[in-house]
Amino acid sequence: MFTCRECETEINQATEICPHCGADLSVPVDSADAPSGKKPLRKTLLRWGILLSVLLGAMWGFLWFVIPARQGNSVAQAEGRAAQALRDIQAELRDYALPKNGGYPQKFELLGQNARNAVQLAQSANYQVQYTPGPVEADGEIHTYILQARAGNYSFRNFYTDASGTLRATRENRAATAEDPLY
Repeated sequence: MFTCRECETEINQATEICPHCGADLSVPVDSADAPSGKKPLRKTLLRWGILLSVLLGAMWGFLWFVIPARQGNSVAQAEGRAAQALRDIQAELRDYALPKNGGYPQKFELLGQNARNAVQLAQSANYQVQYTPGPVEADGEIHTYILQARAGNYSFRNFYTDASGTLRATRENRAATAEDPLY
């Protein structure tokens, strides 16, 4: 291959006119006007520098946005999110029951967006929240419930709370119950 003396693009050696810039390559070049060998090397180094910069930028972006920041005690943070989610859901249950003479909903979906946001907070910490309403009483209302947050990771606390408002937890690999110690 041959390089055009005007645009420095690789072309066929037998070409008399550059197909890229239109330079006449049949005219001989005297040594004073001949291009030096430094310019193609500089251009090559510039291209490699740009390529490396783009690759390093992509790697940095991957590390910055994909890998989560590890600050502090991640177990305590996850457990704190789950406990806070249960407290937020309890508050929504209290607000729901207040105008209904202490009656809780049959389905969790009736609590609204704030309760769904609390569940998403727990899920972001790898916890699953379960709402279990109690039996329907004689007045046609549900007056008890159980809320549980079950960890998706081994050795994380599992949480339990009910209509009494006390939050209980266990590190055992099982669902927390009313007999577990307070959190």
